[in-house]
This record gives sequence, structure tokens and C-alpha cells, in this order.
Amino acid sequence: MFRVALISEHASPLTTVGGVDAGGQNVYVAKIAQTLAAAGCGVDVYTRRDDQALAEIVQWAPRLRVIHLDAGPAQPIRKEAMLLHMPAFAHQLCRHIQSDPSRYAVLHANFFMSGWAALQAARRFELPVVTTFHALGRVRRLHQDDSDSFPDTRLELEDELVRHSNGIIAKCPQDHADLLEHYAADRRRIDIIPGGFDPRELVPIDQRQARRRLGLPQSAFIVLQLGRVAPRKGIDNVIRGVAQLAAMLAADSNAKANTDGAAQRDALRLIIAGGDVPAHEVMHCPEIRRLAGIAQSLGTDGQVQFFGQCERTRLALLYSAADVFVTTPWYEPFGITPLEAMACARPVIGTSVGGIRSTVIDGVTGFLVPPNDPQALAARLALLHTDPALGQRLGEAGRARALAQYTWPDVVRRLCHVYVRVAAAARHQHRQQAAMATGNGDGSGSGSGRWNKASDPSPVHAL
Repeated sequence: MFRVALISEHASPLTTVGGVDAGGQNVYVAKIAQTLAAAGCGVDVYTRRDDQALAEIVQWAPRLRVIHLDAGPAQPIRKEAMLLHMPAFAHQLCRHIQSDPSRYAVLHANFFMSGWAALQAARRFELPVVTTFHALGRVRRLHQDDSDSFPDTRLELEDELVRHSNGIIAKCPQDHADLLEHYAADRRRIDIIPGGFDPRELVPIDQRQARRRLGLPQSAFIVLQLGRVAPRKGIDNVIRGVAQLAAMLAADSNAKANTDGAAQRDALRLIIAGGDVPAHEVMHCPEIRRLAGIAQSLGTDGQVQFFGQCERTRLALLYSAADVFVTTPWYEPFGITPLEAMACARPVIGTSVGGIRSTVIDGVTGFLVPPNDPQALAARLALLHTDPALGQRLGEAGRARALAQYTWPDVVRRLCHVYVRVAAAARHQHRQQAAMATGNGDGSGSGSGRWNKASDPSPVHAL
């Protein structure tokens, strides 16, 4: 049976999405694992134990296990602080593989720390490595400057991983371009394969029914922002954009001699969903308190509703209840929420950055706007507010695009082509090395192999 090891040190597929370090990568790893297993592959997901109560091995589904490795304290740790624990993580990974080094056809690493650990196992057991970075350190620094708290060692480890991965998965054309420009990656080893969505999980629901179930007003123009609550997500920009839209609507109402303030407030609603706290505790989150303060200062606090942590079973309801989904990060390596909104036939307004500019087609499935530009966002929101039929057309086109290009089964089929290719190439390379070693009589031919331990010493000594 074809077996794959998915390695994801900080993003467990069992973690509730929305926390500090729980987002798109968790969904990506979980859905790839589930789809591979459903197709008949054997899958083990290796992640760091962050809770003492977690079993070492969790049989999550037929042919699918989640294996918790002891590396550092069994408690949540910010990913920026995990590098010190990666030698222990790599040691535990090797310990598991050692019992049967032929168990896996390929190791698929997610994020650079998992990639470094995978390289240690690959060199020891002669296994090929495929890497999905999810975010690149040099690109992150371009956008976050001093707020990036990863050490310089990250860049050295990423360089090593780019050189030695048998295959690299870029999640969008921008990711591919960044690998070439900032890491001098070998384009022959890069495949562009995006994230996806589950068409059984994310389907359009009748808007009136969705609003009734969520207790939302039927007549309001509802803007939805959903995802991790973090400054780089630009949620403050969405609040400012909605505030400008509210001012535009108020001016229009006053011009028509309609001065009913309550009616104006009820006609517009911004829902901010996500984060790592439930709805009744949202104000315990410092970032949400900051955002609430911005809404209050703009006079739109009565129109902004914080939903808090969102279970995946409610995603389709939330997307379907909205008139438009908005996401305006100033840095986004891929961005899975625009795709989910498209799957639910919602028009998307997103910033023209990273993966968003490849999933959202401007004027066809939604609109692209510059980051940190609430005025541009308000103008597009006003257009959809004025023309509901336009929003419906954009949403229908978005769902058609999502179904045609972004379902998890399609993503996994493309990944499997990469797995098979790198596994076959690795077997061929090992046969060549064995033949050279036999011919030389002293094994010297092994020096040309990719996994020669003497070449390119790892910068892990700097950890």
C-alpha cells in the first residue's frame, strides 16, 4: 500500500481552527490526510504533542493516524519559539520510522521546521521529501519587518530545504515566483498546487434559512470577515471600509429625507468570525478588544458583531448568510477562506496579494482591492449593495470556479502525481548509487547522492 507521512510540527489536524497558530495549514494537512486515506493510501500525520492528555497515536480514520511526538513541554507554544525543540522532534520522528524505514513512499513536510526534521529522517532512511512551505521567511520579513520574531536561522534552514527537497509545492503563482526570486529554487522541482475545499462540507444554503438559523436580520446587507484574528489579516481595514460604507448610506438616506438612524444601523451589519475564544468570551482576546475600540471610535460598534471561534460545521451557514465575503490582509501566502466563500457562492472582495490574486478573478468572481485602502473597499461594497444581482452573478461564477479547480480530491490527485514521481526518482537514484558502490568496491559512488551526510552541514547548530 502506498504510504505517506505528513509532517506538521505546529499545525495539528486535530486542532480547532482559529487559534494563534491554527489556521489554513491545519485545514490543509487535515483534508489532504483524509482525502489520501479515503482513496486507499496509508497516512500518518506527525505533529508535536501540545497537551499531556493526548495519546501518542490517535487512529483518526481507517488508514489514517495522527502521531504526537514529544518535543518540548506538552503545552501550546508559539511557533516562533519551537525551533529549539526541533532536534527533539526530528529524533522522535526518526525513532518512529526506524521500526520500518520502508514504510513510507514519501515524506511530505509542511512548514520549514517540519521540513528540517523531514530532511534528517530522509538522510537516515533514504526517503524522498516533498515540502509545502505555507509561508516563506524572506517574504514574511518584507511585509512584517520588525514584527517578525523568527530568528535568522529560519532563512538558513529554508535555504537548505529548498536545495534538498525532492519536490516543492507552491500553493499559488506568487509562491512559485517568490521561491525563484528569493531562494534561487530549481524550477524543475516546483509544482503549483493550491489548497482546496470539501464540496460536501461547503455548499450554498438558502440565505433566508441561514440567517434565520444564525439569528441575523433578513433585510440587512451583511458583510462577513472570517478567519484567524491577527493584525496582518487587515480586519481593522474591513471595519474602516464598512464605516465608510455606512457613512455613504447615511448620506444617501439623508438626501432622501430618511433620517431614521435605527433603520440605517439595521440595514448594515459586519460579522467578524474567528479567533481562539468562544462568542461569550471574545473580549478576552486583546486583538478583538483593539478592533472593537476601532469600531467604537468610528461610530459603527452597533453594526459590528464578533462571533468568536467558529466550528467548521457552521462555516457554510456563515458564508451563505452573508451578501459578501471580505478579506483584506496585507500579507497572505495563499488564503483558504476566499475559496471557501466562493464554494458557498458568495462574491469575494480581497486584497490583491499572494494567493488571493490567483483564486479571486477581479470582476468575475469578486473584486481585488489594494491592501490598507478602506476607501477602495467601501466603493466595491457600495457597488454590491446597490446591485444585488451583480453579487449573485459573481457568487455563482466563484462557485463554478471553485468546483472546477479547487476541490480536495483534485488537489490530492495532483499531489499524488508528485509523490509518485519523486518516489520513482529516489528509487532510481538509490539503484544507481548501489551499482556504483558495487562497481567501485569501496562504496565511494554514494558520495554523489542527494542525501550525503557530509555535504551541506545543517545550520541547526545555531538553534
